[in-house]
Amino acid sequence: MVARDCISTFPLARCETETFGIAELCKEFGVTARALRFYEEEGLVSPRREGAVRVYSRRDRARLVWILRGRSLGFSLDEIGELLDLYDLGDGRVQQRAMTVRRCREHAERLRHELDEIRDRIEQLTAFADRLEQGR
Repeated sequence: MVARDCISTFPLARCETETFGIAELCKEFGVTARALRFYEEEGLVSPRREGAVRVYSRRDRARLVWILRGRSLGFSLDEIGELLDLYDLGDGRVQQRAMTVRRCREHAERLRHELDEIRDRIEQLTAFADRLEQGR
């Protein structure tokens, strides 16, 4: 398995467009309309409605990128929502960045622990199989 960088996998290219349709965002980020509607139901994006049509803002587009990056790193939607809400503090994203760093480090530490447990289990399985092959 090749590790992918969440930033290059889900880039937020500059654009001059102010609004986006659901099909545009689906195509740009490789997500389904159902996924976008789900993120809306979860309160992570808030497109306005023009009749039955959802109109996404630049803010929604940026939030979608954060959602996709967070999901690719194993964050829950609740965690992503908390991080997204920190953007609105108006502090130049200082709190958002600090909390994101903290959460990334916590996740990395948890994964290191899980990896150690997996390595131990592999060793146990290998030793058990070796003993069985040797007739012990």
